[in-house]
Amino acid sequence: MDMDAFYAAIEQRDRPELRGKPVIIGADPKGGRGRGVVSTASYEARRFGVHSAMPISVAFRQCPKGVYLPVNMGKYAAVSKQVMAILRRFTDRVEPVSIDEAFLDVTGSERAFGSGERVATRLKAEISAELQLRASVGVAGNKLVAKIASDMRKPDGLVVVPPGAERLFLEPLPVARLWGVGPKLEEQLAKLGVQTIGDLQRLDPALLKRRLGSHGHDLLLLAQGEDDREVLADAGEAKSLGQEHTYDQDQSDPAVLRRTLLRLADAVGGRLRHHGLRGRTITLKYRDASFATLTRSETLGAPTDQGDVVFAVAYRLFQGVHAGKRVRLLGIYSSGFGGDGQLELFQKEAAPADQLRDRIAARFGDDALTRASLLRPRPKEKHP
Repeated sequence: MDMDAFYAAIEQRDRPELRGKPVIIGADPKGGRGRGVVSTASYEARRFGVHSAMPISVAFRQCPKGVYLPVNMGKYAAVSKQVMAILRRFTDRVEPVSIDEAFLDVTGSERAFGSGERVATRLKAEISAELQLRASVGVAGNKLVAKIASDMRKPDGLVVVPPGAERLFLEPLPVARLWGVGPKLEEQLAKLGVQTIGDLQRLDPALLKRRLGSHGHDLLLLAQGEDDREVLADAGEAKSLGQEHTYDQDQSDPAVLRRTLLRLADAVGGRLRHHGLRGRTITLKYRDASFATLTRSETLGAPTDQGDVVFAVAYRLFQGVHAGKRVRLLGIYSSGFGGDGQLELFQKEAAPADQLRDRIAARFGDDALTRASLLRPRPKEKHP
């Protein structure tokens, strides 16, 4: 979700006489129009070529009849809080990127609110009705594609990229749309004949690696529309703790998948104990080779920080969704640290094996003690 011309739109909302006029935010209140840089320009001002980060003096030459205002950060921050509060009605997994932009993970909200597109439509409508402001939203299976989609039809845009359509959606776009592609890298890629993301998709991976090193591999994944970064909830106490693993090659071996879940469960249990938390709800994240992503959750009668318990629940959930497909990603999350359910009268301490593992890990590192079942040869696993 990205608010449209946020600072300028707030001023136009609060001062009706500015509506329809080119408004430029960023003028120095003491130095007049000639100092400062543009923070935000209304869409009317953008028609004159005014854009953010432009010196106010240059903006004034291009748009001398514009309305130039200083930044009123106190006002804009207050409105930003109102916007973020609206977003949190739909999910607690909201990651603000800036004062006017945020990622939302609405995977767990479908039962209550419907599809991602329906959530996007509703939150746009509520922002408009309650704050008289416009937002543009991109809906996709990952952060990269959702962000790019949100920029495609501004202002007041809504662009949905269905799962599996990421590569086709990105193909015609300029390569500079990708995260991490600045002017210097864009110039390097141009020397390789890369102008669009599609050009990058078709480039020989070996050539890209020779020119850019490991960054070339990461860039190629982004060009394919692959981005496994999760939405990280902001502010205050953690709502959930989790661990994910993405296979270098899609995996179908049941033994490998089971061992992955066991390692993830142990890691989640260790993180819970490290933070002094017990979770009541265990969530499995499952992504197959077609990039279809499912989440399944189970709420326990009593909260836990034990890896064995986390694994038992996660593996049960896994068996409920896995139908022999090749798997790209597995993740386990624990949540419900506070909860409204009844707590046990006498909270159990961590299991002796967990206590021993935590003490050894603190002294010698996480890999110093592990399960015997995880030491078996794993020729089909490609990750360390």
